[in-house]
Amino acid sequence: MKETHQLDEIDRKLLRALQADAAQSHAVLAEQVGASPASCWRRIKALEAAGVLRDAVRLVDPERVGRGVNVMCQLRMKSHATAQRQEFESFLRTRPEIMECHSMSGEWDYLMRVVVSDVAGYERFLMGVILNHPNVATAASHFALSQVKYTTAMPI
Repeated sequence: MKETHQLDEIDRKLLRALQADAAQSHAVLAEQVGASPASCWRRIKALEAAGVLRDAVRLVDPERVGRGVNVMCQLRMKSHATAQRQEFESFLRTRPEIMECHSMSGEWDYLMRVVVSDVAGYERFLMGVILNHPNVATAASHFALSQVKYTTAMPI
């Protein structure tokens, strides 16, 4: 289990501000959180070093890049042996269609979020890639009709 980093109120304000817009200058951030730009810079570096802050990214609108179909796919494996799981997870990491993959407890072994351009694209991916993998026993797919909530901001 990872160690929890102790945050003071300025750290919390800084994290909320960065999650809202990571492209803000240190001067703008300093004004928002009530600290100096130099203090903000030091705090950001400390939060990065502690692993609290990870990569800064820009979010892409999936529909505008032809990836508007969002599918939740549950997988059941044939084998739970360590070597087979590690090989399968390495394989999953190479697939750009898979946006998220979680190892699960319960009836299903993995839950993936897959983005594709259309239903036919998902069928090709599922039938030609996932179900052809030697360690996959079965899959169940659930197509998202609409996005009710989406956020990347962690509650702080």
